[in-house]
Amino acid sequence: MAIKGGWIDYEGGKGYFAIPEKAAEPVPAIIVIQELFGVNDHIEDVTRRFAAAGYAALAPDLFVEGGSRPAALTPGRIEKMVKFMRQLPPGAWGNPTIRDEAIAILPEPDRTEISETSGKLFGGGPDRLAGYLPLLKAAVRHLRTVRQETREQKVACVGFCMGGGLSALLACEEPEISGAAVFYGSTPPADKIPAIRCPVIGFYGGNDKRINTGIPVFEEAMKAAGKSYERFVYDGANHSFFNDNGHSYNIKAVRDSFVRLLTFFQKNLSD
Repeated sequence: MAIKGGWIDYEGGKGYFAIPEKAAEPVPAIIVIQELFGVNDHIEDVTRRFAAAGYAALAPDLFVEGGSRPAALTPGRIEKMVKFMRQLPPGAWGNPTIRDEAIAILPEPDRTEISETSGKLFGGGPDRLAGYLPLLKAAVRHLRTVRQETREQKVACVGFCMGGGLSALLACEEPEISGAAVFYGSTPPADKIPAIRCPVIGFYGGNDKRINTGIPVFEEAMKAAGKSYERFVYDGANHSFFNDNGHSYNIKAVRDSFVRLLTFFQKNLSD
């Protein structure tokens, strides 16, 4: 299927938008929520995959501030930090002590640049995810009310890693979302879960202990609130198993989860 893809501006933000080239009428839309490392080549590719399945898809760039990214979060700076992180021992991604000790012995300007980028990506405290919600809500409004190709159509969301937690959080905060998919994302605050109005589906790596400790809490809270929640845990898969540019890519988990994800969207985005 031929796809049209490119960057667009919307109220307060920018994002990568893709849609079937020959879509002759408005189509349902999917918000694709980035990993920690921004809307990069991988996220653009995932966005096109949903367009190839017959949807419009928009990946908002959550690092845009005032129309552009700050210097510490430009693609080059993020890629530099990712290269550095991949040289560290397993577990360093989630361990600020290991990260900071390794950064401290780098030569300049690498030490300052990687430290600034790391602070931006990993800092912000417990309210960091909530700070991205205005851009995501604006993206939903843009698709639902402004963009001709998707106006008055249903909108769902899917997120990966940081974006997985945001996908669940957006379902708590945005009543216009018709379905939310979570790939190895954190559990939203328990007091927000009763506000979810749409079905939620979750996909997790069996080896991802840090994230998986939140699954029972999420499941029980959804059940107690009478909400629809399905989850799938893939034995032997790690965090970020869907990212084919990373070391944790797991093709069996990807194949199964993508089929289930498209089935979920078909069910919840159809008229």
